[in-house]
Amino acid sequence: MSTPVIQTDLGHAGWQAIVADPAAAVIATDFDGTLSPLVEDPARARPVDGGLDALARLARSVRQVAIVTGRPALVATELTGVTAHAGLASLVVLGHYGLEQWDAATGKVTSDAVPPGVAVARERIPGILQAAGLPDAFVEDKESSLAVHTRRLPDPTGAFDRLRTPLTELADATELRLEPGNLVLELRPPGVDKGIALRRLLESTGAQSILYAGDDLGDLAAFRAIEEHRKTGMNAVLLATRSSGAADLIAAADIVVDDPTGVVTVLTALSDAIAAR
Repeated sequence: MSTPVIQTDLGHAGWQAIVADPAAAVIATDFDGTLSPLVEDPARARPVDGGLDALARLARSVRQVAIVTGRPALVATELTGVTAHAGLASLVVLGHYGLEQWDAATGKVTSDAVPPGVAVARERIPGILQAAGLPDAFVEDKESSLAVHTRRLPDPTGAFDRLRTPLTELADATELRLEPGNLVLELRPPGVDKGIALRRLLESTGAQSILYAGDDLGDLAAFRAIEEHRKTGMNAVLLATRSSGAADLIAAADIVVDDPTGVVTVLTALSDAIAAR
């Protein structure tokens, strides 16, 4: 398979570094919209065909393969089906934006403490939705964060805009942070994001290079963390999908694909290049 279109010199350098020394590389990907197509019901998300196989093939050569997601780690492992894939025995899943870590080698989850503001927000959100005239907005309870989805409502964008201010006020009152996404508003603990999760992963593995794939505004923190590591000599490839239409993420990427199938194509091309070196 040919090398994908890499739009930047830094991306070319990152690709070449991973191919030349895969044992020093981390391959990490978001789940929803990146490894899995976006769906109206989050519980129905599944990896795109070939996604896990592409990760497993890379896992034979690279230092670490990881899935980084806002979902609880155990929920992500169930939806992805990674526990049943023999080629992913060394995978880690960083759930709740890194608040949790599931390790395939042990099957165990380690977790930081959940701040009390999450429980308070959980109690108040139904009243906020009722007051906004949007009682049918779907609330995804991730245990350590709460995501309010407007995708299923008759006017998803209008509902998103109507809820942004009251949920921002709730976040401030409960010492949480409101993180907007693609028709979703998530209240999560401060100091928890994919950038922090990736920094910890890179430090713990001692990796010298990384490819990270994402699709939404929540992945911007990961891109920015990697860009900071580039300043100190790390080689990297930033891969974005157009799944969520996150313009800032797409503009910052070295490689842009349309959807999760495109992500699989890129990962497969990378493993082909490693095998051919």
